[in-house]
Amino acid sequence: MITSAVDGLRVVSGEGILRITIDRPDRMNALDLAHMKALGDILTDAATDRSVRVVVISGAGKAFSTGADLAAAAAAGGREAPSEVVMDSANRVVRAIVDLPVPVIAQVSGAAAGVGASIALTADLTFASENAYLLLAFVNIGLMPDGGSSALIAASIGRARATRMALLGERLSATEAEREGLIAGVLPAGELAAHVDAVATKLARGPRRAIELTKRALTASTLTALEGALEREKEGQAELLQAPDFVEGVTAMLGKRQARFQG
Repeated sequence: MITSAVDGLRVVSGEGILRITIDRPDRMNALDLAHMKALGDILTDAATDRSVRVVVISGAGKAFSTGADLAAAAAAGGREAPSEVVMDSANRVVRAIVDLPVPVIAQVSGAAAGVGASIALTADLTFASENAYLLLAFVNIGLMPDGGSSALIAASIGRARATRMALLGERLSATEAEREGLIAGVLPAGELAAHVDAVATKLARGPRRAIELTKRALTASTLTALEGALEREKEGQAELLQAPDFVEGVTAMLGKRQARFQG
């Protein structure tokens, strides 16, 4: 078994299973640009590693991931990097999950928000604890959904419910998400890790090529709108990341006050 830590990401590999843990519990596993790039690198490298037969992504502590690190964005005045670079790094993670020749399992506890929700839902199998929830709160900080979520969620739960999540920032509980076919299963918190381990072990011992071709066929049939969504989201988000409303939204949220949007 090989264990390593890459800038807030804990990576453990053994018996065909690559386990990636977003390990920033003090930030609710929020991802700044450096962490997003590192995650993309790990997933891209895994695609060419024949010893990897399944990937498990989880979060340390009380959350899966609350998405982009807004404190870092605020500290940079909304200029952490060119907005296109920010979007490309997030989209690279989503595309890497989709393109991996092996199945990806998301083990979700607590919040999966923003691009964290996108990462969780892009996985081939998403298992969540009973206390988990999905949240698209982009509108609260002057942004739009990204990471392909405008396609991933609407395709599963319908336009009306997806619009409530995107425009009103409503939470979707893990139980509701399972009922709507958005995730594979919900487990008591104390049983989640063991269940994911059992599923990962079964997949790791399965016929690699058959599983790869099955994943490819299912992806081609069900994620037809994903690439278009990523491009539209990149264009829209790149504009919004440079707008005054984004800085105001983040500043207001961190200061626990009502945002005063001008756009």
